[in-house]
Amino acid sequence: MNILKTTESPALTAESNIQRALTAPEFQRLADVPPEAQWFANLDSVQTRRAYQNDLRVFMAFTGIVNPEEFRAVTRGHVLAWRADLEKQGLAGSSIRRKLAALASLFDYLCNSNAVTHNPVKGVKRPKVESYEGKTPALGDVQARALLDAPPADTLKGRRDRAILSLLLYHALRREELTKLLVKDFNQERRGVPHLRVQGKGGKLRYLPTHPNTLRLVAEYLDMAGHGSELDRPLFRRTRAPQAGIKASALTPGAIYANVVVRYMSQVGIRGDNMGPHALRATAATSALEHEADIAKVQEWLGHANISTTRVYDRRGFKPDDSPTFRVVY
Repeated sequence: MNILKTTESPALTAESNIQRALTAPEFQRLADVPPEAQWFANLDSVQTRRAYQNDLRVFMAFTGIVNPEEFRAVTRGHVLAWRADLEKQGLAGSSIRRKLAALASLFDYLCNSNAVTHNPVKGVKRPKVESYEGKTPALGDVQARALLDAPPADTLKGRRDRAILSLLLYHALRREELTKLLVKDFNQERRGVPHLRVQGKGGKLRYLPTHPNTLRLVAEYLDMAGHGSELDRPLFRRTRAPQAGIKASALTPGAIYANVVVRYMSQVGIRGDNMGPHALRATAATSALEHEADIAKVQEWLGHANISTTRVYDRRGFKPDDSPTFRVVY
């Protein structure tokens, strides 16, 4: 008996009126895509996809895996041997943890797809985190104020860079998030308060109340730049005039790093390892927590999926001024 004919469903019997988008061979090829490849394609974040791809490439090289389906033969013994090899190479515990997390994520998907019966990474001990605090430094208040005042206020580039530094230090944006901002994302009213519309990792949107200093600095920049009415165009652009007929392009994450943050840090004497845009994000998060912001609210503000990531910025237990070093008297 043909169930399609007996049910008389309009949605099923109207197939003759629908133009098929996929050919039969195309349909079969998609049906044959292994779940290992489906997992990778399902990762929303470009950064996560790139990191996981590199981590799994290392695992595949170690085990000799060539085809995606070979992952289904992996046992806990393979994972333990890989972890031992990574430790032998002297990799940091955080790097080994991330690589194991990438492999565990893949096998979680394979389990849900019934491609394997269990996750061989489950139960494999992860290296301890070297430091609960994290390695990204946070600036002191004096350093942050000096950095905010570093760009000149009488040039277009200076006004743009002042607005950028204010967004980073008052709103803890990632540099990729900042480069994606459109003019219309600035000064969006929500319950009578100006907000920023931020597109975070994985395309997740969040709305952040805009600090008054940032409102003023961005408004001054747009007033001098003259593109405040171009709502669907990038908010922060190159200041060099584009060629005729070509629209000004958005700043790149690399330009934010080298031409704005690192440039002015060097100018005011801020130096050290890991000094870049992420240090400003760490500074904003640390300052918010030190001034009694709720850590769950900070997690939402930063766009973190897990509060354990937010805790890396919680330095309230470590204040250099409270150290016994400054209580020693001779």
